[in-house]
Amino acid sequence: MLRTEDGVRIEAVYEPSRASVTDTAVVLAHGFTGSADRPAVRRAAGALAQRGAAVVTFSFRGHGRSGGRSTVGDREVLDLSAAVRWARELGHARVATLGFSMGGSVVLRHAALERGTEGRADAVAAVSAPARWYYRGTAPMRRVHWVVTRPAGRLVGRYGLGTRIDSRAWDPVPLSPVEAVPLIAPTPLLIVHGDRDAYFPLDHPRMLAAAGDAELWLERGMGHAENAADEKLLARLGDWLTRA
Repeated sequence: MLRTEDGVRIEAVYEPSRASVTDTAVVLAHGFTGSADRPAVRRAAGALAQRGAAVVTFSFRGHGRSGGRSTVGDREVLDLSAAVRWARELGHARVATLGFSMGGSVVLRHAALERGTEGRADAVAAVSAPARWYYRGTAPMRRVHWVVTRPAGRLVGRYGLGTRIDSRAWDPVPLSPVEAVPLIAPTPLLIVHGDRDAYFPLDHPRMLAAAGDAELWLERGMGHAENAADEKLLARLGDWLTRA
């Protein structure tokens, strides 16, 4: 268990590299309703470990065995920062972050807000991340908004999806992912998105990549987030994160 700056207990798991001794650790940030023990997260962690990186996985607040309630991308930056700092305490000189969906928005905001601190990232990859807040342009995102904003939806989130969601609206509205991107340079930044993503269409990754100095991978046939990331993509991500 890690303790965040605002006092929330966060569960975290450390997995050494399976390939060779390395000074790089990758901190993996899951999507909304995910957790450190979900099969897709464990599969991604295993694939990254085989590419020469140690891996830290954790559950965002309100998810899995972590405490607190989800703020859907706002205070989750503090959770990621705690995990990055732990990776450095474990002896890794270089720490990269990899986020999926909500986790993708968090790694972008974290890279902008923690630049120059001990909680900083040395390379950042965001997969299936939104560019802007309050997007409701697809049916899956309208369902997400119902879960987050309605009392009945939050009950479904808690008992059906295992996710405890804060009922309070953002105040103030946090820095958006697209506003964060220009603040990340010179840290290497990679934006990855599938052309069959049912949640966020391709204008989101294109907007993110255009906002700053970022590499863009548009993946043919890929859906959304960690569940859609196949072994080949995970291997490429591992190579990029350990070498960028």
